[in-house]
Amino acid sequence: MFLKSYLPVILAFFCVHFLSAQYTETINSNRPGQSQGAFSIGTGVYQAEVGGFYNEESHDLRYTETTGQGIDFAFRAGFWREQFEVNLSGTYLYEEITPTVGNAPTYNQSGFPIITAGVKYLIYDPYKNAKEDINLYSYHDNHRFKWKTLIPAISLYGGTNYVYSNNNPFLPSSQSGLSPKAIIITQNNWGPFVWVNNFIADQLMTDYPTYAWITTLTHSFNARIAAFAEYQMLHSDIYADDLFRFGGAYLFTRNLQIDVNALVNFKDTPKRFQVGIGVSYRLDRHSVDEEIPTDPAIN
Repeated sequence: MFLKSYLPVILAFFCVHFLSAQYTETINSNRPGQSQGAFSIGTGVYQAEVGGFYNEESHDLRYTETTGQGIDFAFRAGFWREQFEVNLSGTYLYEEITPTVGNAPTYNQSGFPIITAGVKYLIYDPYKNAKEDINLYSYHDNHRFKWKTLIPAISLYGGTNYVYSNNNPFLPSSQSGLSPKAIIITQNNWGPFVWVNNFIADQLMTDYPTYAWITTLTHSFNARIAAFAEYQMLHSDIYADDLFRFGGAYLFTRNLQIDVNALVNFKDTPKRFQVGIGVSYRLDRHSVDEEIPTDPAIN
C-alpha cells in the first residue's frame, strides 16, 4: 500500500525487526498496492498517501476505447491505542471515451466514483513479544522452517462508502448513498518478505455488492528499496475481473516514500492497462518508546 503494510510495514518490516506494538521507525505505507496491511501506523501518527495514474481501456462488447487520468488518496491517523487506526480513501477520475463503431463523438466523464471512511483494529499479533531461542550447538536448528511463522497477524476493518447520486457516471444509481464495507486482513512477515491478504465485502446492502480478494507479496532489497507483486480478484453482478499489479517503492527518509506501479488484466471486457506514481508522507508525533531498533541507514 505498499502492501499496506505490504509496504505497510513495508520498509519498516524490511529494515527493522518488529518486536512489539504498531509504531515503526520508518513510514508504514499501503502504497503502491491496493491491499491494507494488518498493522496500524501508531498513535500520534498522521499520514497522507497520494498517487496519480494514467489508464487505458478497450471494451470489445461496448465498442469503446477509454483513456483516463486520476488521483487516488488515503489519509490515515492513529490514536487511542496502538492497534487502532482511522482512514479516509477515495479516487478522482477523469475519462475520455471514444466509440469505435459508428460516428458517435468522443465524450468525457469525471468525478469521485466512491469515497470510503473506516477504522481498522489489530486483533491478533503473533510477533508481539516473540523471542526465538538460539541453539548454540546447531546451525540447522536455528535456520529450519518454523511452522508458527505461518500464523499471520489479523486485523478487522469496517467502513462506510459514500457514492454521490447526482449523475455519478461510474456506478448505477442503485449504488448511491451510504453502504457498509468489511475486510479481514492477514499479514505474514518472513524476513525480507511480507505477505498480505485482504478478504473484502464491499457495497453491502446495495443491489450490486462486490466481493474481492487481494493478495500482495512485498520484498525488500535493502533498507530503502522494495518491490511488490499483487493479484486482485473482483466479483459482482456488474463487474468481475482479475487484476495484476506490480511496482516498487523507495524510502527517501523515515517519513517520506515514493513509488511507481503498473496494472494489467487479461480480458477484453474491458482490457485494462495503468501506470502510476505516488508519494507517502507521515507527520510523526508518536511519543511512546517502542522496542524497535533504529536503522542507521535511514535518516
